[in-house]
Amino acid sequence: MSTHDHEAMRLALSLALRGEGRTGANPIVGSVIIDATGTVLAEGFHAGGDHAEVVAIKNAKKIPAGATIVVTLEPCNHTGKTGPCTQAIIDAGISRVVFATSDPNPIASGGADRLRTAGIEVVDGVMGEEARFFNRAWLSVIEKQRPLYIWKVATTLDGRIAASDGTSKWITSEAAREYVTLLRRKSDAILVGTGTVIADNPELLPHDDEDSKNPLRVVMGLREIPAESNVLDDRALLLKITTHDFEELHRELLERGVKQVLVEAGSELGSAMLSAGIIDEILLFQAPTILGAGPSFVSDLGITTLSDRIDLKVLAHRQIGNDLVTHLAMGR
Repeated sequence: MSTHDHEAMRLALSLALRGEGRTGANPIVGSVIIDATGTVLAEGFHAGGDHAEVVAIKNAKKIPAGATIVVTLEPCNHTGKTGPCTQAIIDAGISRVVFATSDPNPIASGGADRLRTAGIEVVDGVMGEEARFFNRAWLSVIEKQRPLYIWKVATTLDGRIAASDGTSKWITSEAAREYVTLLRRKSDAILVGTGTVIADNPELLPHDDEDSKNPLRVVMGLREIPAESNVLDDRALLLKITTHDFEELHRELLERGVKQVLVEAGSELGSAMLSAGIIDEILLFQAPTILGAGPSFVSDLGITTLSDRIDLKVLAHRQIGNDLVTHLAMGR
């Protein structure tokens, strides 16, 4: 392992992120081909078509002897919509493969062994922890048999999501709302409850100029959706889950290839998901303003003593516009 491997892997990870929200049920993967001196010869990432390794190989003008391909995930060893990446690497004459994390999917695993059998040097585990985090939505589907749920919450400094009269538009700044557009674009689905649809009539769309498929709109609850609701227009597909059963929610989403869900629900549905242990992360947007009254973003969870509290881990903290944004994961 060399410093060239780490530098190329960092680049491959950044490339992988460009595929977020574009790979369907597949993982996000980045790939970089370097020569013996560490010079980058070609780059590629998976965006719903060819796999990242194949994209990089096609982008390479020439692959010299001794070249290394650096990939964020173990190259696949099966034929699906595309051929096995292992064979593409072998055919390209690449002599060394470096990858971050093994493929846990039994259908596609075995790539490292296939490459070694072909006489190719294989190095694994380079920046593996970072790669697993980047692909945590895909890993959730494999390991938990459900999508990754990220609850996006916008509150005042004292935790209110609306004033006492119900007004809530807008608590956070325009800069924060622009950032939410990026989050929506990177998500496979946006989830709210029927109460949010009735009260706020949201569009549940990324408000940008990108010409790509919009995330699936998901509305969960027993009440009917009003006929004039924005979620009923044709700008994105709508899935109505007429139940309070989260197992059914998981099944319906997995059938549609959904890996990552941005939960934009209010306190009722969000708190129910939190109590059920299926909220994986919270993105908390806090405006530097105080209301002193009004609904809180989380409802009564039945916690009566400090020892029963729900602890979270801070993953990142930043300022966007005049708002504070904290990215939290459930404590483990």
